[in-house]
Amino acid sequence: MNLIILQTEDFIGPGLARLTGRRLEHLRDVLRATPGKCCKVGLLNGRRGSGELLRCSAEAAELAVTLNSPPPAPPACKLVIALPRPQTLKKVLHAGITIGVKEFHFIHCFKVEKSYWSSPRLQPEALSDDILAALEQSGDTLTPAIAFHRSFKPFVEDALPAILAGTTALVAHPYTDNRCPGGLEGPVSLVLGPEGGFTDYQVDRLTAAGCRPVRLGARILRTEVALPVLLGRLGVF
Repeated sequence: MNLIILQTEDFIGPGLARLTGRRLEHLRDVLRATPGKCCKVGLLNGRRGSGELLRCSAEAAELAVTLNSPPPAPPACKLVIALPRPQTLKKVLHAGITIGVKEFHFIHCFKVEKSYWSSPRLQPEALSDDILAALEQSGDTLTPAIAFHRSFKPFVEDALPAILAGTTALVAHPYTDNRCPGGLEGPVSLVLGPEGGFTDYQVDRLTAAGCRPVRLGARILRTEVALPVLLGRLGVF
């Protein structure tokens, strides 16, 4: 936890926050904070700053909070990803959010198992936990927008054009001859398929919508590996 995330309900007075649960445990057991020690804090969807520990007990800690700096500027990148298996979804979200991505679209397609859509990992509470963990890791406070689209064709025809508008749109496809460009300037939209890739029909539909197929190399990578490699190559953070 590189940043303690505060929420509005934590404040018990102007500039005074009360923490319990795992954040209290982090202060006490990891940071071994004593009264007078300062730690990095940030208000969810707000500014960052410092919190001076005033008092700490087994039940709660109280911090004098000063919020005086903005969160890191997010990269101009949107992600469209075929819904992965639940444990991979958590890894993909963590990687994308820690890099700073603020817009995720998870879609259905031919090689996505229908059972993935009933996973508890898609529930708001689980997503919230994943988001907070990634923000704490990266020192960010801004929550991303996460959308789920259960029908491929309507998504590509009705929603995707607006998502891609004004961006360089790429679809990762291991069977194209086009190498992924490096160091792009300007907003980017990146589409990643399921393990094994999109079908030819799906690549054709994505291409028709404005995406350019690109590949990294000869190896087939898992989604959670391909994502940070691609974002690093594109230079979006």
